[in-house]
Amino acid sequence: MAQTKKELSFWQIWNMSFGFLGIQFGFALQGGFMSRIFQTLGAEKDAIPFLWIAAPLTGLLVQPIVGYLSDHTWHPKFGRRKPFFFFGAVFSTIALFLAPYSSALWMAAGALWILDASINISMEPFRALVADKLPDSQRSYGFVVQTLIIGIGTWIASNLPWFMTQLGVPNTAAAGIVPDSVKYAFGIGALVLFSSILYTILKTEEYPPENMEEFQAEKNQGFFKGLSEIVRNISTMPAVMKQLGLVQFFSWFAFFTMWSFATPAITEHIFGATDTTSIAYNDAADSVGNYLGTYGLVSMIYALVLAFFTSKYKINRKLLHMLSLLAGGLGFILIYFIQEAWMLHICFSLVGIAWASILSMPYAMLSSSVDPRKMGVFMGIFNMFIVIPQIVAALGGVNFLYKLLFGEAVINTMLLAGTLLILASLSNLLITDRQATHD
Repeated sequence: MAQTKKELSFWQIWNMSFGFLGIQFGFALQGGFMSRIFQTLGAEKDAIPFLWIAAPLTGLLVQPIVGYLSDHTWHPKFGRRKPFFFFGAVFSTIALFLAPYSSALWMAAGALWILDASINISMEPFRALVADKLPDSQRSYGFVVQTLIIGIGTWIASNLPWFMTQLGVPNTAAAGIVPDSVKYAFGIGALVLFSSILYTILKTEEYPPENMEEFQAEKNQGFFKGLSEIVRNISTMPAVMKQLGLVQFFSWFAFFTMWSFATPAITEHIFGATDTTSIAYNDAADSVGNYLGTYGLVSMIYALVLAFFTSKYKINRKLLHMLSLLAGGLGFILIYFIQEAWMLHICFSLVGIAWASILSMPYAMLSSSVDPRKMGVFMGIFNMFIVIPQIVAALGGVNFLYKLLFGEAVINTMLLAGTLLILASLSNLLITDRQATHD
């Protein structure tokens, strides 16, 4: 007999999702400032995407396995997903703290690899936890609350180096040395990451498996049997998952382009700064982080509005996602045309609308379309549609496409990102399953 899941209050959902604050501190710092670290250590602009390659490659392998293992884990005290939260937090904290102390490109790329893999060990079980704990009527609400927390984390973390500079922490350093403002920011991020995930672990209880005998039998099948099950689930994934996969491909290709190129593109095009040892460049890079924080802030506000709305009314998930992605695409394209730096706040506000939707609506649609007993492994498999576009982009996809379609100037990467988000928006038209698209 299926478990009857009671509806949870806002604060109960907040507590079980609070660890995402730390996860997003990690993602925002790596997305906003790893390219700055790479440039400081001597990387050429066109080489930056390749330095990101290890992270998504690892995610392609790690996330389905972590999802499968978390589906088949249970302890009366530690639960199902929480052990993965904890071990992911430990390794993420270490990697985040050490990343800005890298003295060579291979060290920074290695730190990014460990950081991204470790964050993903925690992240996918967090997605599965929402589906584990909430009835279908609260799924959109639950994922939107996660997005609210993610928006808070993005905004604060993206502004940390700028804030450190305002407190008097040095924002420049000798050639090949990462400024102290960035080191302090990553250190604070490491502390927040670990403590916020620990808060969720201490404040959240999990449901036990519905049928313990069946659960134990499946659990004892062995690791290689588990790998074959992952492959089987990939080959038999629901149609909705495949359709969402195309939307995700274009969406995450666009955001990988932003994370890789926003700093070099905007510091050069808007601020005219290219010397990584100069005050002008480092101040401009801080400003880029500040503008990137805008998309986190707006995603937080947008998620707050959605949280209120979805707690009371039903929504058309597909239409909402489609319009949100279209707004983000226009935001990226506008970056190319603006004349004043302050207008970046407008551009990234539109991007923030897309970001809030990307972090909630696809997961809400997916969670209504898969077997709840396999929620972890399907969330892990679904993450393939996040990492595959990043791999394609890192292996030369970004460099090839932006130069082919728009020209050599690095600011053209933002035109590419905008085009990709518009394609993602239109791809939603392929999703026709009403159970997935409507609350």
